[in-house]
Amino acid sequence: MNTTETPSAKPEWLRGKQLDEVAFCTEFVREQPLVCFQDNFYTMDGLVPDERKIERLIYEKLRPWVSSGGVAAQVDRLLALLRKECWTEELPSFQDRIMINGGTLWLDGSFTEDKCFCRNRLPVWYEPGGPEPRRWLRFLGDLLWEEDIPILQEYLGYCLLPTTRAQKMLMLVGRGGEGKSRIGAVVRSVFGSSMVQNSLSKVETNRFARADLEGALVMVDDDMQMEALPQTNYIKAIVTAELPMDLEKKSRQSYQGQLYVRFLGFGNGSLKALYDRSEGFFRRQIILNVKPKEPGRVDDPQLSDKLIQERDAIFLWMFRGLQRLIGNNYRFTESKRSREALKNAYRDANNVEEFLRSKGYISFFAEAECPAKELYRAYRLWCEDNTSYPLAAKSFSGWLIEHQERFGLHYTNTVCLPGGRRVRGFVGVEPLLPG
Repeated sequence: MNTTETPSAKPEWLRGKQLDEVAFCTEFVREQPLVCFQDNFYTMDGLVPDERKIERLIYEKLRPWVSSGGVAAQVDRLLALLRKECWTEELPSFQDRIMINGGTLWLDGSFTEDKCFCRNRLPVWYEPGGPEPRRWLRFLGDLLWEEDIPILQEYLGYCLLPTTRAQKMLMLVGRGGEGKSRIGAVVRSVFGSSMVQNSLSKVETNRFARADLEGALVMVDDDMQMEALPQTNYIKAIVTAELPMDLEKKSRQSYQGQLYVRFLGFGNGSLKALYDRSEGFFRRQIILNVKPKEPGRVDDPQLSDKLIQERDAIFLWMFRGLQRLIGNNYRFTESKRSREALKNAYRDANNVEEFLRSKGYISFFAEAECPAKELYRAYRLWCEDNTSYPLAAKSFSGWLIEHQERFGLHYTNTVCLPGGRRVRGFVGVEPLLPG
């Protein structure tokens, strides 16, 4: 956005000493093409993150002609009127191209200098045939096992487009100090205002946090909380979002908005839920365990800056990952290591299956039947003996009902108790309780 030079002739929007505000805004938008979408200003180069830039341009345009005593108030009025002058109901998000500095990159790798107003324009330049991001690749080689690097490449490429077709979020997990958070600095340099930094816990529990994700391509949580999430409904819905969601901003009525943000998290442990142990929660995750920090390693405090210097080359590396992902119908090339990491996280979060495969606590045979309460007692005993946190009784029974066929069980409400009482329980299993 260029600054406006002081005019040599009296402007048309100044009628005597009266300012024609509508004429001023019309001329301003003609000189500085703008649209206003959802109270945010956009130029051809993307979102204007700081409205003070526009205020400054208005001020520069007014200063030669309006007395200093009224300039500040007029700038405020003109900014409000400018929103109405360039208001638009829709601002397109494209899934067949990537809007970047200087033009448009199409998914087949072709580039044109055509530009239009859009929600997401990335602050990178297209350099076909440019050098490989050698420092970035060396950094990833130290951070991740070789077979996991393509997953990260595809996921970051996936974030370049406003789509949730892959229906996944990516978590990088380590003990701390490995350098994984530096990926967030690189992502910020590539995505600019299309990246937001927030916490997954806040997204799930703060009703205003979800509106902050509107229009963002990726959200980075660089310090995932170890505490289990009290619920997972919103995170799961956002990861797989295909329809508008109910969003809310402070002091405003809720509205329907479309989210296509992808989640990228870094932490010292995998994402956990307090009550949701469903396969659906874990099915939406990709977990990469990073390499442990080598003893005696001396970290470079300037590494993030050095990596960002390769931003354009890293963008092309991401773009190749996107092309590979699309060619594989939005299925990631998950490694055996990443699949095992997800399996371990699921097993750690849900210990019911481990209990069912244990010895000395239950016995399986076709004629057996067991009240749900007694089976839960055996499960709690196993948890106590193995220093494992038990699920709530309702969650325990719900998981067993969902997976009863896998273990040869049958859920029923006709298990007999002394005195002819009938209760809920399972056929095919018997608890082995002491006493």
